[in-house]
Amino acid sequence: MTTSDQPIRFFDNREKYLMFVTTTNEKVEIAKRIGEELDRLKPKPPAIRIFDAGVGDGTVLSRVMRETHCRFPHAPIVVVGKEISMEDTRLTLDKLADRFAEHPQTVVVLTNMFYSEAPWLEPKRKSAKENLQWWDVPLEGASAHDFSQGIGELDEILQRGWQTKSSKITGNPLYVTPSVLVLYRKDQQFSMTDIIPQRGAFDAKYDLVVAAQPYQSRQSAEFKVAKVLGPIASALAVDGRLVVIQSTGHDPGMELVRKIWPKEAPFASPRHLLIKELKAQLNKESEQFTIDGDNNAVFTYHMHALPDEIGSNIGTSTLLAAWNAAVYVAQIEDTRVDELLRTGQFIDVTQDVLQRHGGLWFQNEAFVVVRKS
Repeated sequence: MTTSDQPIRFFDNREKYLMFVTTTNEKVEIAKRIGEELDRLKPKPPAIRIFDAGVGDGTVLSRVMRETHCRFPHAPIVVVGKEISMEDTRLTLDKLADRFAEHPQTVVVLTNMFYSEAPWLEPKRKSAKENLQWWDVPLEGASAHDFSQGIGELDEILQRGWQTKSSKITGNPLYVTPSVLVLYRKDQQFSMTDIIPQRGAFDAKYDLVVAAQPYQSRQSAEFKVAKVLGPIASALAVDGRLVVIQSTGHDPGMELVRKIWPKEAPFASPRHLLIKELKAQLNKESEQFTIDGDNNAVFTYHMHALPDEIGSNIGTSTLLAAWNAAVYVAQIEDTRVDELLRTGQFIDVTQDVLQRHGGLWFQNEAFVVVRKS
């Protein structure tokens, strides 16, 4: 198979991803938007249940957990996060020690399973069920330092459970073996017995489901709903809220991309198309779902830069960070991006966009799916 024949992997380049995360405030703004939904939750005992449909490096999840503690300081919390990447799972774990210290009655579950499986912590295929790896890890101690020490000893589990292979069709990573890692404080185990997930016996009824950029932007609305949003919406509890967040392309970032590729159109299904498709697919079920696509629908985030960095002579590092953010959001494959990096063609157009806009900002849109009784 030649390079041009190889399927394109989604967000394949770790360096581009990490540069984007550290040079923009997207994760912070996403967490703020999700936090707005916490006051609208109607959790029922014995716990608040949250599902993150792609934890990434854990920044959004850890911030949402902090805000949940602020709103519900004495309620047990069960958090389930889906993540296929071993590196991102490790980064997420590094952010959890203080969560167990501040909110003792916390259960965190990480899994690498598909969207149709992860909320329920159970594979669908019989062979996958038989090979399911399940680790129940009570963390010793009573301080963030103690929990950090225990979490730091989980590397062998990650190496065994989070191995991947590439899809022959899409090139995207698939799990080799379905895996579940359950973490909680050992000194809280007795009082949380009823909410700690057990293998083959987890009732997924979530009060909050987070779906921030969970799919390839170029995929159709039908695909996104059938393969991602539909399955996770069905895991909502009554009055549970699914927050969907995606890029719009109506921003200087997309302007920059189109200066190189004028016909580029990566955002195939804006929220009104997704909402229409969701209504069509979810209405097939007996339950009733309502969708709010207008309340606080659009919000922006920006690339970090000092005021004096965006002047007549912008530094190379700032130009590279801006270019990287723009092509990352537009999900441009590495082969096209690397060619422009070698020629330096991106420098002039990036500088022009930054100077005209006084920096670089992006626009996301959100909508909320609510399950009614």
